[in-house]
Amino acid sequence: MANCQPSSQFEDQSPQPSSSGHPLEVTVNEESPGPSSAPWASSCPLPPCPGWKRKWSVAFQEEVEDKTVAEAEDTWVVESLCGLKMKLKRHQVSVVLPEHHEIFKRMLEDPVIKRFLAWDKNLKVSDKYLLSMVIAYFSRAGLFSWQYQRIHFFIALYLANDMEEDYQAPKQSIFPFLYGKNRAQRPSFHRLRFQFIRSMGWKTWVTREECEKIQAFDPELWVWGRDRALLP
Repeated sequence: MANCQPSSQFEDQSPQPSSSGHPLEVTVNEESPGPSSAPWASSCPLPPCPGWKRKWSVAFQEEVEDKTVAEAEDTWVVESLCGLKMKLKRHQVSVVLPEHHEIFKRMLEDPVIKRFLAWDKNLKVSDKYLLSMVIAYFSRAGLFSWQYQRIHFFIALYLANDMEEDYQAPKQSIFPFLYGKNRAQRPSFHRLRFQFIRSMGWKTWVTREECEKIQAFDPELWVWGRDRALLP
């Protein structure tokens, strides 16, 4: 009788036929990005100026045409073997470099971002997992470090809420911080959000494991204390 046991993580290879001549049965299991109990978020205002649209448009265009940072790639690992049955698990590998952490820490000094994080006391849009996703998205977008600005932080945070939150209303609080009462800038925000997603190669899925690795890079960073489980 065959014993079923978890397998160590092997890189995905095409299943080979068994010695008995019968094909190996493969079950695919896509790893979930993480439980919804660990919500993630964003929001902040940027005063409009005449060159704003053109400036960001150029930044995204350069990134799309000449991407210098490695993209996240999906791999498949063997989760368990049971006789002729093999269960595969999808595992996403992304390249988060120290420079992406530095960009994020620089963003935390932005006065508008500071005010937004202080305002979100209940962590509805900016708990530690959602903020971890911001760093993951920075690593995938592939812009040069000097190109990342406040707007990128809020776009990434808004997208993180899109991906992980069932209740979408809180993320709208980003706009008053970014634009005040000016609603005319919101369509520009969504156009930039689309460009940002495209620059990532549409790779918006981030696992809980990746978020925890990001937090472990600098575990003493104050924003990693933004844990919903610790709220009264």
